[in-house]
Amino acid sequence: MDHKTAAVKMRDITKSFGSVLANDRVWLNIYRGEILALLGENGSGKTTLMNMLAGIYFPDAGQIFIDGREVVIRSPKDAFDHGIGMIHQHFKLVDVLTAAENIVLGLKEPGRLNLKAVAERVNRLCKAYGFEVDPWQKVYTMSVSQKQTVEIIKVLYRGADILILDEPTAVLTPQETDKLFTVLRNMRDDGKAIVIITHKLNEVEELSDRVAILRNGQFVGDMPTKMTNTGEMTNMLVGHPVTLSIDRPEPVNPKPRIEVKNLTVRSIDGIIKLDNVSFTARSGEILGIAGISGSGQKELLESIAGLQPTETGSICYIHDDGHHEEILGKDPLSIAEMGVTLSFVPEDRLGMGLVGSMGISDNMMLRSYRRGHGFFTDRKAPAELARKVVNTLAVSTPNLDIPVRKLSGGNVQKVLVGREISSTPTVLLTAYAVRGLDINSSYEIYALLTAQKMRGAAVIYVGEDLDVLLQLSDRILVLCGGKVSGIIDGPGAKKRDVGLMMTHLGGGNTDE
Repeated sequence: MDHKTAAVKMRDITKSFGSVLANDRVWLNIYRGEILALLGENGSGKTTLMNMLAGIYFPDAGQIFIDGREVVIRSPKDAFDHGIGMIHQHFKLVDVLTAAENIVLGLKEPGRLNLKAVAERVNRLCKAYGFEVDPWQKVYTMSVSQKQTVEIIKVLYRGADILILDEPTAVLTPQETDKLFTVLRNMRDDGKAIVIITHKLNEVEELSDRVAILRNGQFVGDMPTKMTNTGEMTNMLVGHPVTLSIDRPEPVNPKPRIEVKNLTVRSIDGIIKLDNVSFTARSGEILGIAGISGSGQKELLESIAGLQPTETGSICYIHDDGHHEEILGKDPLSIAEMGVTLSFVPEDRLGMGLVGSMGISDNMMLRSYRRGHGFFTDRKAPAELARKVVNTLAVSTPNLDIPVRKLSGGNVQKVLVGREISSTPTVLLTAYAVRGLDINSSYEIYALLTAQKMRGAAVIYVGEDLDVLLQLSDRILVLCGGKVSGIIDGPGAKKRDVGLMMTHLGGGNTDE
């Protein structure tokens, strides 16, 4: 393939953060007229590598060539001068400005203040590649996918012909993903070089022309996508064969465990987050909750756990003998004593779930001291539990007493989820349990959740990956803008249908 000049050649690129070697002598070629999927598990160094191309980090060693000429990229501005633009996972837009104002923000070119001309140029870009954007729309009224579109147009407007997108589909519905892929293909056909950083194998197969794989900061290899398959890619990613299948055994003797009726929740500033939500979660099954980011998933779990003030409605815990007990109005500790545990893996893992300065054993104790013992009496049980979590989930740690803030995000996550699951809950509420985890650990967590279901727990699972949600859940509750859009059976559910329900109310079977 080297007969054509690579738009970008990265040679022996090395970058360390403290004692962590993020990139180790990486070689990579990026070609125009091609979509390259840069594949790697979390922590494999793929974002770090691209951040060096985009001028956010500076390599410790190695060379970068653009069109055969060596260049030094010290800032995002240098990157733009070479036609490189990166669209990050977290958008950097100013909410109160319009799309057009955001697109020219920070540009020094003449005519940037003539917003009518800017809007015309934006419309031309939209037409050329198939974007849908209203230049006059304010950013705060936009959906996630519209904001992403503005970010892409922003780099095209600045003349970028080498585009890097970091996990671009993480927050999109299947329909929005299709639209994005169409636009990316149009840009490729126009001769642009496009890199998508991802860990979703099905998207690599569907979209990319070539795939390059990083593992532990090293370049493992690259090949035309059509010459490889999911199994082979997984083996290269992980370094050994992995079976990627999620078991969904039949629910065991499911009985109603949590009954939510007409639940309404408002945020502090009066915005309705949950609007008259009703459903039943049963013991011995996994109820998946689907919805685009911010549809009320977080508020729902926090309401059941007693962490969220509610406006109206009722949440009942149904005991084994059929006795209904109202949860609303109880404090989180009394709810936890009924067996309801919230394994909420928040954006800020350390802020909400763990104490960063304490070791793994002591963080286990935070959960187990509620068993009615004095806080520091029983030190043996937490240490055993810590050992069990570390072994089952292969937590990479020098010892059990190292402060958890020194562990990587993925390992912190395992400690958090392992701790909640180990408390043998009757209701396990879990949100984003695998965020930031590699493939192996993610599948270990899915297996643990299924084991809890088989033990008779009612598991409520909120996740970002719709494919996984469809494979793991026995039933799926779809939320759209705080309302229940429908409840459907997991087996046989179609991704497209769920995607439509996530953006339009109605369409699913709302029977219990």
